[in-house]
Amino acid sequence: MNNYYIAWWNVENLFDIQNALDRPAWLQSKLNSELNGWTQSVLETKIQQLGKVIRFMNNNHGPDILGLCEVENLHVIELLVGELASLGRNYQIAHHDTPDGRGIDVAFIYDSYKFSSDGHFSYTVLKRSATRDIFQVNFKTVSQKDLIVIGNHWPARSAGTYESEPYRIIAAETLSYWIERILEIKGSNTAIVVMGDFNDEAFNRSMTDYALSTNQPVKVKNSQTPRLLNLSWKYFNKGQGSFYYDNFAYCFDQILVSKGIVKGNYGFSLPTNAAGGYISQIVFYPDMVSGGSYPDPIKFGRPSESYNPNGFSDHYPVAFLLQES
Repeated sequence: MNNYYIAWWNVENLFDIQNALDRPAWLQSKLNSELNGWTQSVLETKIQQLGKVIRFMNNNHGPDILGLCEVENLHVIELLVGELASLGRNYQIAHHDTPDGRGIDVAFIYDSYKFSSDGHFSYTVLKRSATRDIFQVNFKTVSQKDLIVIGNHWPARSAGTYESEPYRIIAAETLSYWIERILEIKGSNTAIVVMGDFNDEAFNRSMTDYALSTNQPVKVKNSQTPRLLNLSWKYFNKGQGSFYYDNFAYCFDQILVSKGIVKGNYGFSLPTNAAGGYISQIVFYPDMVSGGSYPDPIKFGRPSESYNPNGFSDHYPVAFLLQES
C-alpha cells in the first residue's frame, strides 16, 4: 500500500514582480498601485518563506500533491518549485490561466515519481465579474489508478457574507454539475478529491446544500447523489481555523472526498489513526503561528502595505492522507 500526503494552500497574493513582462496590459494597469514595490528581492523572500512551510509538510518530506491558489502565473510557481529542490522530488506543475479580475489562478504541483497527469480541465463559474475557474487535473498513479483532483477558489466575502453568498452557491452548483459528469463518464466509484479555499465553512449552505458535502461517511456511502465527505468538520468542532479574522477562526480551506474513496473498495481509501479518525490536519508551521489566544498566521502582505519579510500567508495549509491499495 502507498500513502499519499495531499495538501492545499492559499499562498496569499503570490504575484510576479511589479512590471512583469508577460502580464497583460489591462492587468498591469489594474495592479500597478497594488504591487508598488513588489521587486525581485521581495518576490524571492516570499518564495523562500513559502518554501519553508512546504518542506515542513509530511514530516519534512513535502507533499505528494499540493494545490495552490492566489498564484499569478506559471513563472512564480516555477520559482516555488525551484525552492523545493532540496526535497529531492521531481515536482511538475499543472496550471491554467483564468480570467480572474486580479489575475490570480489555481494550480497544482505534484511529484511525478508518484503521479502522472492525464489531462486537465477548467470550468467557468458564471459570475457577473470574472472569478477563478474551477480547475480539474486527472492523475494516474504508478500502478495506473485514476485519481481526479479538483481545485477551487470561490468568490470572497468582501462584499458581505450574505450579499456574496449567491456567487459561492453558483460555484458549488458548477462543482456538483461537473462531478456528476465525471461519475457518469468514469464510473460512480471514481476517486475524486476536492480541495480549495471556499470562502465558506463546512456548515454553510454552499457546502452542504449545493456542493453536497457532509461530515457523515454513511450518508456518502449510501447516497444516490454524488455526495462528498468533508474532512474539515473536525476543525470547527475544535475551534481551529485555516484563516483568522476579527478574533475568530474560520476554516475556509477544506478537503472533500468522493464515495469511492470513503467506501475504500476501489483502489483508494482513508487511513485512520489510533482513535479511528481519518488523518487530516491544518498545518501549523511553528514560525507561522502568531501565538496567544488568537493564533492567526503571520501574513507576508504587500510592500504597499508594509510587508513583513518574516511572514508567510494569511491562510494556513490543510492536508490529509490518502491510501492506495
